[in-house]
Amino acid sequence: MPPLPHPAPEALRRDPLPLRGRTALVTGAGRRDGIGHAVARRLAAHGASVYLHHHVPHDAAMPWGADRPEDVAASVREALADPSARVESGPGDLSDPAVPAELHDRAAAALGGRLDILVANHALSGSDGTLDTIDTAMLDAHWAVDTRSVILLVRAHARHRAALPPRTPGGRVTMMTSGQDIAGGMPGEIAYALQKGALASITRSLATTLAGHAVTVNTVNPGPVDTGYLTGDAYEAVAARFPGGRWGMPDDPARLIAWLATDEADWITGQVIDSEGGFRR
Repeated sequence: MPPLPHPAPEALRRDPLPLRGRTALVTGAGRRDGIGHAVARRLAAHGASVYLHHHVPHDAAMPWGADRPEDVAASVREALADPSARVESGPGDLSDPAVPAELHDRAAAALGGRLDILVANHALSGSDGTLDTIDTAMLDAHWAVDTRSVILLVRAHARHRAALPPRTPGGRVTMMTSGQDIAGGMPGEIAYALQKGALASITRSLATTLAGHAVTVNTVNPGPVDTGYLTGDAYEAVAARFPGGRWGMPDDPARLIAWLATDEADWITGQVIDSEGGFRR
């Protein structure tokens, strides 16, 4: 039956737990200062069960260091709003082409056998440069993690949803891009910008592909977000380019991504959405 042009009054009232009974996999959720952690907390606060993916060796090699996965999971559990929901976590090196499908299967099994929401938040940090300094190793590394693994995760999600009863509600995919198509681009991070641009470009094609399985696909550009990677004068210079005078915080894009996972966003698909707080590039 098609939707009514004017929903009944009770349908207009907001459910305090719009994701109750839904399940989600959030990749790149290994740091409490990161966007993935903030997204997971928001999904949990909306009633979802969440599987947190982490890759500790990547974060440990970065200047900001790694958190203990159990501490991150505990923080997300604190946000659980549905007593029957749960939080699970596990590792995965997504540069290995076999890992995306294995991770998806593991997350679905850990959360009861069905996975509704995929948030592909992970990315490779560092190992990049300008057009003059990049090499094939940098390009290949970013392709493997930032793009290939995301497409393989989306394929695993599409196959999983196709095996469910037709039009099972709640199917969602959110990918992450980085504003590489806006204003001056990212000339100092050619490999990263290239692979994130590929995700933005493929969004509509994936949305069309997954529409038959009642899965929406959108990509979010969170803009500059304070995840602990910049300090001092450089930090203040970036803050001054926001009309509000502050950086984006991890919870800023997390609110949007969590909303996209709800039924209120059921009619939004194939979009690249900028959530940058008016950042002036």
